[in-house]
Amino acid sequence: MSAAQQQLPEGRYSSPRSADARADRKLRIAAIVLGTLFAAMMVWFGWYYIAGGSKFSGEVIAFKTYDDNVKVHLEIRKDTGTSGYCTIRSQDADGSEVGRADFRFDQKQDRIDKVVTLRTSGGRGTTAELLGCHAD
Repeated sequence: MSAAQQQLPEGRYSSPRSADARADRKLRIAAIVLGTLFAAMMVWFGWYYIAGGSKFSGEVIAFKTYDDNVKVHLEIRKDTGTSGYCTIRSQDADGSEVGRADFRFDQKQDRIDKVVTLRTSGGRGTTAELLGCHAD
């Protein structure tokens, strides 16, 4: 006796492989699109961080505290024609803010060394912290 092989009628039943293949293809396309968008976002943030960021920055080199003020030695780096300001604050030994001020830098040089005086009130300042520099 021979077993007769039974075939399903064509077009009557869908192949389970074709549905899975379509789902896999859609998932691959979605993963490629999302991966490309993520890579583009990382490139954008990296470019902004390296080249497109702030053109005006500063650094506290040294500071000296007195009873009613803090003398702060700043080094400012900026584009030659750029002007802006830097914000400095001082805190007392308990961490309370005793002074905050903005200092303008309009000089035409690209590197500026300057000693500024930050007045304090309500306590003796024990720190000098550069909160940030901003171009106009």
